[in-house]
Amino acid sequence: MMNMPGFLREKPGGVALAIKLTPRASANQVGAPLGDELRIKVTAPPVDAAANEALIRLLAEKLNCPRSKVELSRGQTSRHKSITIWGMTAESVLRQLSD
Repeated sequence: MMNMPGFLREKPGGVALAIKLTPRASANQVGAPLGDELRIKVTAPPVDAAANEALIRLLAEKLNCPRSKVELSRGQTSRHKSITIWGMTAESVLRQLSD
């Protein structure tokens, strides 16, 4: 088992990701981890869940999984979010994110 970064943890049926989201960025991108959170930037504004939607879309794309498998479990209105990726292992999530 490889050493897991602090932003990632296995949970029954999937993986939990701790994310610090920056809305209204110049581009959609997955950045470097900052402490125990993964920095992600989206171009969408933090209005009417647009940024959350963009985050889910970006992660589903990066992880090559259906959007239905990416769930915002905590932090709907906060920059600090918890995302659950269902049906994937921490190793595969890490591998896909670093590609």
